[in-house]
Amino acid sequence: MRTTISVIKADIGSLAGHHVVHPDTMAAASKVLAEAKAQGILIDYYITHVGDDLQLIMTHTRGELDPKVHETAWNAFKKAAEVARDLGLYAAGQDLLSDSFSGNIRGLGPGVAEMDIEERISEPIAIFMADKTEPGAFNLPLYKMFADPFNTPGLVIDPTMHDGFKFEVLDVYEGEAVTLTAPQELYDLLALIGTPARYVIRRIYRNDDNLLAAVVAIERLNLIAGKYVGKDDPVTIVRLQHGLPALGEALEAFSFPHLVPGWMRGSHYGPLMPVSQRDARATRFDGPPRLIGLGFNVKNGKLVGPSDLFDDPAFDEARRLANVIADYMRRHGTFMPHRLEPTEMEYTTLPLIQEKLKPRFKKEADMYKTKESIYTKGKSTGETHD
Repeated sequence: MRTTISVIKADIGSLAGHHVVHPDTMAAASKVLAEAKAQGILIDYYITHVGDDLQLIMTHTRGELDPKVHETAWNAFKKAAEVARDLGLYAAGQDLLSDSFSGNIRGLGPGVAEMDIEERISEPIAIFMADKTEPGAFNLPLYKMFADPFNTPGLVIDPTMHDGFKFEVLDVYEGEAVTLTAPQELYDLLALIGTPARYVIRRIYRNDDNLLAAVVAIERLNLIAGKYVGKDDPVTIVRLQHGLPALGEALEAFSFPHLVPGWMRGSHYGPLMPVSQRDARATRFDGPPRLIGLGFNVKNGKLVGPSDLFDDPAFDEARRLANVIADYMRRHGTFMPHRLEPTEMEYTTLPLIQEKLKPRFKKEADMYKTKESIYTKGKSTGETHD
């Protein structure tokens, strides 16, 4: 059976600041998806959240970028945002950058990850959802899953994985993509994805048969809106087993809480902390950046599950290390490298401060002229200046 898995997310307002989705907004979205299921638009769905982002996981047979499915998601977010406004929740409708739906939800604010697949006999998948960071946050773990044998021994001992994988990498500033193969072009791949603010892994395919293995939501909100309207909070769908990374290999990629951009006001680097669903809240310094993982099996379009993948003491050490890293980074205060580099700060509120101070800046040459005139005046009057 050919099945499409669509994960569409948006920040439509949250409780007590950029903190957590209110259950009433989830209930409002659920009614819209239930109606779409009754009408035959969707086969199945599951609604969840990470931090202040409402996550819609949907299955259907309509393919990617289907107007009906995207309109369903848009209507669900609109209804949820209405409830958020009625409750006075913070930043109600934040990610909805338009007042009307135009046939496709891309470019309207919500993040979208979709894959259209031919179901295998058993189709296990993992859906990873992050809050307080951006799409490039998945570059390192996806590289580990699909290209690093120290993380994924199946690349060495499973003959069906020996041919490696193709990485489709998007330049989010130029809107251009390139496909690189691993292990053949591994160094070229790393040269790009090591700059995750610009080069983002969008899709991964198996080299030998072009089987689609992973997709990432690559929307950059600041590039869509032209200003800071919250971090992008990406999602990724990863297929597992049968010539792909095992579930444990995919999860192992998140055992190291690597530094990602985002956190407080979208302006700081912090550790990506893998947490259970019950801990998927933005707390300390609006974070640290959180990650949840849900495991499903897909059978005839039905979602079997989920399993809360990080609700496990095996990840306690990763969480402890993330807290240590958070302490270390926070001690830098507003100084780099905790605060993002200038190019990333261009879409925050910092430029407003810079614009206010701009008239008070003087060119270095003008400063020297001022000093010279003081010195010359001193000589003519017999005064001395140290």
